[in-house]
Amino acid sequence: MSHQTLWGGRFKEGLAEIALAFSTSIALDGRLYREDIAGSVAHVEMLGATGIITPAEAATIREALLEIEGEIASGEFVPAGEDVHLAIEGRLIGKIGPLGGKLHTARSRNDQVALDERLYLRTALRELNDRIAALQGVLVAKAGEYADVVMPGYTHMQRAQPILLAHHLLAYVAMLGRDAGRLDDAARRMNLSPLGAAAFAGTSFPIDRAMVAGALGFDGIVGNSIDAVSDRDYIIETAAACGIIMMHLSRMAEEYVLWATKEFGFLSIGDAFATGSSIMPQKKNPDMAELVRGRTGRVYGALVNLLTMMKGLPLAYNRDMQEDKGAMFEAIDTTLGCLEIFAHLLESTSFNRDRMESEALADLSTATELADYLVRRGLPFRDAHAVAGRLVGHCVENGIGFGDLDLAGIREFSPAFDQDVFDYLLPRASVARKRSAGSTSPAEVERQIAGWREHLAKRNR
Repeated sequence: MSHQTLWGGRFKEGLAEIALAFSTSIALDGRLYREDIAGSVAHVEMLGATGIITPAEAATIREALLEIEGEIASGEFVPAGEDVHLAIEGRLIGKIGPLGGKLHTARSRNDQVALDERLYLRTALRELNDRIAALQGVLVAKAGEYADVVMPGYTHMQRAQPILLAHHLLAYVAMLGRDAGRLDDAARRMNLSPLGAAAFAGTSFPIDRAMVAGALGFDGIVGNSIDAVSDRDYIIETAAACGIIMMHLSRMAEEYVLWATKEFGFLSIGDAFATGSSIMPQKKNPDMAELVRGRTGRVYGALVNLLTMMKGLPLAYNRDMQEDKGAMFEAIDTTLGCLEIFAHLLESTSFNRDRMESEALADLSTATELADYLVRRGLPFRDAHAVAGRLVGHCVENGIGFGDLDLAGIREFSPAFDQDVFDYLLPRASVARKRSAGSTSPAEVERQIAGWREHLAKRNR
């Protein structure tokens, strides 16, 4: 059995059914029907304006294309066959006869596909940035709600120094801000029209590439016709940006999983975003966070898929590049979904301020403040560090905290200690004494919160 396509003349028989089944991309590129029709409308209007076809012919084709878009949207027409481009063109010829065949004048599927993908990505990148801004908004709101909460800060997953919970949350806001910047950069580089490159060498028809680019909202054209159809770096860059977003989300998810344990007890996730156990009635599992963490691998896989697909391809177009769409959709769909669910997850979460503050009080994380205190009293930092270290060792060996010491006991480690040392021992005092820009001091954190609120308000106007 064979399948007849629109491409006749050269071949004595149609494509074998098994070959068609193996090579078809309609299940994926069917999603691009709106972009495909938008590109075709701009292309046919240009053909009419340049006299390559008559204005009347262009108008008839344009009207039929818009009808087909409505048919697909309503389900009246379901594209089938090799790919969405041929399905739409076949439907067009079925509606208006041989005139429909003039649509493909001065273009190839090569530049048509590249155009559709760029149109799709332009919208997808805006949606990703909207989801990032929504998640940033929730994080900033939570930082404002818990602006006064002191918690243990960690390095190496060990207690390090006391910080404000808000400062911790704002670190992720800053990371997501850079993610948004990467998406903006990708959108700027991607927003050039490849249409008119044809198969790869251009066309002898007197087309107006700039007219099509302007009609579709591009900033210009891809200047080299070979480059226009033979690279997918705009998809790879998007997938890489999505991979970094997912890395940041996965780090947040990991902390959510840890902080929701009884051992930490730092937060409680709303019931609507947690699950139980099929056998253990007491369980409340942070499944949404775990799924975000797990789905990060999908986006990494999509990026590696794209890089591997492209790494050995000679110029210009190769059919291998048909495999780009699955990875493109995987990266974008997964990232969009994870950004959305994390915003809802965070919104439902309450942080245990009492637990965080009691844990900050119970450890020895103000040791750095003790060392800094001695530096202010004239000791070199390395000597001060050693004194504070010996004092920490003493507390660990005796199972006590800094708050259990009196001045006489502390002075055994250095006569430079005085009564005011106790002003440095409490976590809240340690946080308040920070002075550097971007630090965890209440004033700096409030400044950061205000700055992010202003930034997000401007973005959402």
